[in-house]
Amino acid sequence: MGSQDTQLDLHCINTIRFLAVDAVEKAKSGHPGAPMGMAPFAYTLWDNFLKFNPLNPNWFDRDRFVLSAGHASMLLYALLYLTGYDVSLEEIKNFRQWESKTPGHPEYGLAPGVEVTTGPLGQGFANGVGMAIAERWLASRYNRPGHEIINHHTYALVSDGDLQEGVSSEAASLAGTLGLGKLIYFYDDNEISIEGDTDLAFRENVGERFEAYGWQVIGPIDGNDLIAIESALLQAKAESHRPSLIICQTIIGYGSPKQGTAQVHGEPLGEEAARIAKENLGWPLDPAFHVPEEVLAHMRKAVERGQAAEQEWLKRMEAYAAAHPDLAAQLQTQIDGNLPADWDKGLADLFPQDTKPIATRSASGKVLNLLAQRIPALLGGSADLAPSTKTELSGEDDFSAENPSGRNLHFGVREHAMGSIAGGMARHGGVIPYTGTFLIFSDYMRPPMRLASIMRVRVIYVFTHDSIGLGEDGPTHQPIEQIMGLRTVPNLTVIRPADAAETIEAWRAALLNKEGPTALLFTRQNLPVLDRNIYASAEGLQRGGYVLWQSATGMPDIILIATGSEVHLALEAAEALAAEKVKIRVVSLPSWELFDRQPLKYCESVLPSAVERRVAIEAGVELGWERYVGARGAVVGMKGFGASAPYKTLFNHFGFTPEHVVQAVRSLLAGTSEER
Repeated sequence: MGSQDTQLDLHCINTIRFLAVDAVEKAKSGHPGAPMGMAPFAYTLWDNFLKFNPLNPNWFDRDRFVLSAGHASMLLYALLYLTGYDVSLEEIKNFRQWESKTPGHPEYGLAPGVEVTTGPLGQGFANGVGMAIAERWLASRYNRPGHEIINHHTYALVSDGDLQEGVSSEAASLAGTLGLGKLIYFYDDNEISIEGDTDLAFRENVGERFEAYGWQVIGPIDGNDLIAIESALLQAKAESHRPSLIICQTIIGYGSPKQGTAQVHGEPLGEEAARIAKENLGWPLDPAFHVPEEVLAHMRKAVERGQAAEQEWLKRMEAYAAAHPDLAAQLQTQIDGNLPADWDKGLADLFPQDTKPIATRSASGKVLNLLAQRIPALLGGSADLAPSTKTELSGEDDFSAENPSGRNLHFGVREHAMGSIAGGMARHGGVIPYTGTFLIFSDYMRPPMRLASIMRVRVIYVFTHDSIGLGEDGPTHQPIEQIMGLRTVPNLTVIRPADAAETIEAWRAALLNKEGPTALLFTRQNLPVLDRNIYASAEGLQRGGYVLWQSATGMPDIILIATGSEVHLALEAAEALAAEKVKIRVVSLPSWELFDRQPLKYCESVLPSAVERRVAIEAGVELGWERYVGARGAVVGMKGFGASAPYKTLFNHFGFTPEHVVQAVRSLLAGTSEER
C-alpha cells in the first residue's frame, strides 16, 4: 500500500476481501480471487469518486458502476452492504442460495445497486458504452446554460476475459470513435484465467490496442497502491474527449497461499488457505463475516453523501423546471419511462385502403419516422444497414463525437456490440433504443438479447429480410431457423406482421411493452395491404393472434394459421377452398408470446380445440408449430436451407403457393398428410 494509506483504509479493503472469502467458503462455490485482488480499486472508487445514493438506487443523475467481470459478484455485494444499500449481512451469508439477493453473478432487479445483469464476459463492457451514450445524448438534449442537470460518469471493472471477447473490441472501437469522455474502465490485469497464465492465449499489448481505438490509456499502475489508483481516477475524470482505460496490475487471490494462480479463480480457498490468508493480512480468524464497527461507520457515510448529492440535484431540477418547464416535463416523462400524450396520433392514417403493395420493412420505416416525431426518447440505428432496414430517422442528425444530440446512431458492422449497447442504453433510462439489421444476423446478437430478456428491459430490435423472400442473396442471408430461435427466448416478444396495418400495431405493441424486449420481423418483398373492410381489424395483433377471415359462420372444418408474408398465401388458398364449399378459417398469428398471454377463453375462440385439422404456414423451420396444429395438423414450412433465386421462384420451389396449401388441406380432410 502507499505510504499515506491509513489503517482504516486497510481495514475497509480487508473487510471487502474477507466478506468475499467467507461467503464463497460458506456457499462452497464462487470466485474469491478477483475480489481479493480488486478490493483496493473498488474501495477507492466507491469511497472517494462514485456518485450514488444507497437509499435511492434509482436516482437518475447517479454514476453507473458496471461489474463486467460478473464472476467477482461478491466484490459488488460487499460494497452494496457496506455502503448502506438494502443488502443485509444475512444476504451476504446467503450468497448463491435460493431466493437470495446475492446470486452467483449480479442480476438486475435483485440486489438494489446492481445496474445490469453480468457474467457472460464482454457484455458489461458493451452495456457501459450504451450507458455513456445515453448520458451524453440526454445531457446534450436537455442541459442548458446554468442548468447542468445530466452530468454523471459510467465506470466498469473489466477483466482479461472481458477484453478477449470480441464484443468488447467492437464496443471499444465505437466508444473511441464517439469520444465518450465520461466512460472510465478499470482493467484488472492479473494475468490469470481459468486455464492458467493469460499468455497461453493472450499476449497482445492491451494499452496500444486501446490507444488505437482512441482511448486514453493510464498505467499500468500497482493495484495495491491507493495513491496511484486515486491519481489514475483523477486523470481519467479530467479527460473529456476520450474514454479512459486504467490498466491496474493486481494479484488474484491477494494474501492467500494460492495468490497469483488459477486455483484461486473459481473455487473456494478452502479452510486452510482461508485461515492462512487471514493470518497473512492480520485479519481475525473468528468470527466469519467479521465487519469492524469503524469500517461500517466509515463506509456508511456514503448514505449521507448520497442524500446530500441528490438533494442538491433536486434543487437544480426545481430551478431548471422553473426556467424551462416544457423541457423539464418532457425529460421527466422520459425518466419515468412513459410515452407522451398522443404519441400514436396519426398512425392509423399512414396507409389508406388504396395503398399499393409495400414491404413491411418500408412500412416500418414510415411508422418509425412518425413515432420519432411524437416520442423524443426514441433513438437508435443499425449495423451499417439503415438504407435496407429503413431505420434511419429522416431530418434528424447523426449521433457523433461532434454532435452528441443526434438521434441516428451508426453502430458500424457490429451487431453483437449493437445489441449490448442498446441494452445498456435501456438500463440507463431516459431513452427507448432500437436497433436494425437483417434477421439472419440476429445470431450475432443472441447474448445481449438474452440478457435484455433476463433483465426485462425495453429494447426494440428491428429485423428485416425475414425469410427466403429476400431472394437472390441466397442461403447465407435467408433466415430459416432464426424466427423459431427467437421464440425460444423467455421474455422476448417476437412479432411478424402480415401487412402495413399489422406493422403499425406491431410498433404500438413494442412501445407499450415495458416488461421486456421486442423483436419486430419485417419483409424485404412487397405485400398487399389487406382491405380491413373485408378482413378483421389489425388491432387483433395486440392479442397476438386473431381470426382474420372465415368463409362461413359457425365452427370451421379446418383452420389455416400463418404469420407475416404467408398470411396472404393462406388467404388465397382459403378462398380457393371456400369455392369448394370447405368451411375454412384463416388466423393471423403474428406473435406467439402475445397470444399465449391471452385468457384461455380467447385462445379457444380463435383456435377452438374441437377443430383438430389445422395447417400452419411459415417460411421457416417447421419445428415448434406442433403446439398449435396438434397431432392431426400439418405444417407448410422449410425443411432445409434456401437458395439464390428471385423470391417468387423460391416460394414456388419450396411449396409456398396457394396450390400447395390447398393440397395440404385436402390431404388432411382426406385423413392423410403429406406435410408430416
